[in-house]
Amino acid sequence: MAQTAKAMDIKPVVYYLGTGLRILKSGEAEKIKLGTFPSVKEMIDKTLDMGIEIMVCEASKRMLGLEKVDLIPGVKIVGAATLNDLVLEADATQWF
Repeated sequence: MAQTAKAMDIKPVVYYLGTGLRILKSGEAEKIKLGTFPSVKEMIDKTLDMGIEIMVCEASKRMLGLEKVDLIPGVKIVGAATLNDLVLEADATQWF
C-alpha cells in the first residue's frame, strides 16, 4: 500500500507496533515468502529504497525486548504519540 501511495504522489509512512516488529528483526523478513510474490525482506528493502519512512514504536520495541541493533537498518524508532500525530495530520483514521 505504501509503495502504491508513493507512486500516486502521496507521502506514505509505515508504522510498526506490537508483535509486528518481529519481522523487522534482522534475518526474519527473509523467511516470509508466499508463492511468486517477493519476500517480505524484498518488499521492505524496496519500500526504504523508494524513500518511504518506516517507523517503529519504541514501547513495542521495549515490550519485545529488542534493541536497535536487532532491527534492520533504515527504520526510525519513535514514540507512541507519533502515530496519533500522523493520523491527525492526515485527517484520517487508523485501523489494524
